[in-house]
Amino acid sequence: MNTVFQDYALFPHMSILDNVAYGLMVKGVNKKQRHAMAQEALEKVALGFVQQRKPSQLSGGQRQRVAIARALVNEPRVLLLDEPLGALDLKLREQMQLELKKLQQSLGITFIFVTHDQGEALSMSDRVAVFNNGRIEQVDSPRDLYMRPRTPFVAGFVGTVQRF
Repeated sequence: MNTVFQDYALFPHMSILDNVAYGLMVKGVNKKQRHAMAQEALEKVALGFVQQRKPSQLSGGQRQRVAIARALVNEPRVLLLDEPLGALDLKLREQMQLELKKLQQSLGITFIFVTHDQGEALSMSDRVAVFNNGRIEQVDSPRDLYMRPRTPFVAGFVGTVQRF
């Protein structure tokens, strides 16, 4: 499992290519192979052209995609995204929601997407876990959460008028 954090956790002094290849370097992968793998990961997120830039030279959306590439280069079966869109403006958030969903489908890996945004949760997910004070209230498809909320909290979360 790899993680993408809200602040992206990129190294400001390193090139984008070296940021993406960093985990492979720690694992002892030789430089030529790790750079090839990092380049491939950058291509998956449509950023192959920024490999020699520094993080400060990129937009927020580009930095977010670099962080995703850095996580994907390790070929995880599960990717945990912890509020990755929280620092982006609304238009970019909506664009990145679509890009993340397409990426997840094309890679065929599990994304666990942590968010406090109801719209993100419902639009991006096949299954949603609704938490209340650290306890799971309901796990279901977005449609079932809306049509059949099991608790008043879930009904309030999805904005349904279902009665209990």
